[in-house]
Amino acid sequence: MNYANVKSRVLLGVCAHAVTVEIHLTPGIPRFTIVGLPETAVRESKDRVLSALNTCGFKLPAKKITVNLAPADLPKQGSHFDLAIALGILAANEQLPQAELDQYEFIGELSLSGELKLRDNMLAIALAHKENLPMILPSTDDPSGIVSRSTLYGADHLNAVIAHLKKQATLSRLETHNTLLDTPHALDIINIKGQSQAKHALMLAAAGGHSLLMSGPPGTGKTMLASHLASILPPMKKDEAIESAIVRLLHHNVFDNKSAWQRPFRSPHHSASHIALVGGGNPPRPGEVSLAHLGILFLDELPEFTRATINALRQPIEDGRITIARASHSVDFPARFQLIAAMNPCPCGYYNDPEHECRCTPAQIQNYLAKISGPILDRIDMQIHVPRISIDELNATETDTLGHSVYIREQVVKVREKQLSRQGKINAQLNGEELNSITVFNVEAKHTLDEAAKRFKLSIRSYHRVMRVARTIADWQSQDTVSKAHVLQALSYRLLNTVF
Repeated sequence: MNYANVKSRVLLGVCAHAVTVEIHLTPGIPRFTIVGLPETAVRESKDRVLSALNTCGFKLPAKKITVNLAPADLPKQGSHFDLAIALGILAANEQLPQAELDQYEFIGELSLSGELKLRDNMLAIALAHKENLPMILPSTDDPSGIVSRSTLYGADHLNAVIAHLKKQATLSRLETHNTLLDTPHALDIINIKGQSQAKHALMLAAAGGHSLLMSGPPGTGKTMLASHLASILPPMKKDEAIESAIVRLLHHNVFDNKSAWQRPFRSPHHSASHIALVGGGNPPRPGEVSLAHLGILFLDELPEFTRATINALRQPIEDGRITIARASHSVDFPARFQLIAAMNPCPCGYYNDPEHECRCTPAQIQNYLAKISGPILDRIDMQIHVPRISIDELNATETDTLGHSVYIREQVVKVREKQLSRQGKINAQLNGEELNSITVFNVEAKHTLDEAAKRFKLSIRSYHRVMRVARTIADWQSQDTVSKAHVLQALSYRLLNTVF
């Protein structure tokens, strides 16, 4: 037998594509060739594999070794093909049974001594793996941190894998963590003094998954409000935790058992480039919009970002994903984030502030606000003003009527469950057709919305976003029909765009 094949995987974006590692031995001058669009780390595997097999005492064939990574048109990246190539060489040389190899998929980097090394991209492949075949990969110190949809076996050494395939020993199954860990958040919204309207807006944004822009003078608590939003968001479900973990691993972010279930909170500095925000590089890496997938992307001092960086958010806000194109292929990364932004009303921060005089000229204010284009503002569901609170409000000892974050979170979970049972998605993700079929307005509410759209010249997109927020307000109040009061409240969260 001069031929063998071994099943493996390669990660493109967040998808683990199947790869068949084919090994063919032919008579001739000993030579090792790898074909199938391998990049540098894959091509270097021949030296690691041959040294590992030699160190482990296996007889190497004095033949030409050809390794084909199929499909040939799929770019192959990473060092995780080492294990599959080594096992394929042994099977082609009749030192391993092919039938046993057919029962598993294999990933793992080999050291020169035969030890198996675990890398971030291998964990990401294991998380993305959905097939019926179990996967053998390098052992991890904390397997409970892996949230997997498939059966995984861990091995520390090449010899351990071979002994398992020869029925001489049994590899231990990795006990992956599949149970929700609902850990309490460190922040509590009840500790925020004043800002009743802003906290109500946060509550509705959490319930419907709506984007939110906060404008106000410096020091009014915009950043603090944004950081507390995570404390009232529901924990991620298993599939959501897997998607989020894969993206973090692709960016080489370490995650543990607890953080795997918590929604990400990303807050890039305003000096970040648009590539840092949306992703890029070669090979393509996820940016901040993908690292915030299923969580919060907080952009503080929004007008301080470059206009190109802000406008780069248009596609991911609408589509929930970002496509990075290269000459040979394109990669899709998920980017369904909840955008929370904060800004001052002018460069000095005190425009229309009753206690401080604004030092900016009208031209400076106009240029400052012009960095936020109309299309971007159109895509933000809720826009609110965050005013300065008085010293009396700051020193007040009364308990906030909204209650603790834990209580609000329970209400948010109930509202979201209602939305999911009714339409299969949260309100922020509804398109115009779905909104019209799901949202029931009474006559007065529909008339109010139409008149407001004409008076404030709302675009169709803005019109639909008001409908989404009104639907969420009705859901929060357990109302099936959207009333005039719901529409007026939704409009009060939208009228900031009339000053831009």
